[in-house]
Amino acid sequence: MTRMREHHPDMTAWLSVLVPLLVMFFALGMERVESKLRESTVRPEELDELLERPRPDEVRALFRQGTGRALELFRLRNRVQRGRRSTKRDKAA
Repeated sequence: MTRMREHHPDMTAWLSVLVPLLVMFFALGMERVESKLRESTVRPEELDELLERPRPDEVRALFRQGTGRALELFRLRNRVQRGRRSTKRDKAA
């Protein structure tokens, strides 16, 4: 019984060192996750437009890979459409 009491203060010392370290590493990890989420924000208007008139490949990407990939395809489609509109305007002028 006395042996257990001798090891008890050692365990308390280890826990008092390890618990704050674990909390600190968890907080640092969560900060990294939060910064990545902050960078990949989506404008609500853009998401509304995607959901109003989606193409099959965009729906498939939304289902399989999430919002990020679907919006990437949507933005690519919009760039191509805008490019076609500007060349039509140039030809008309």
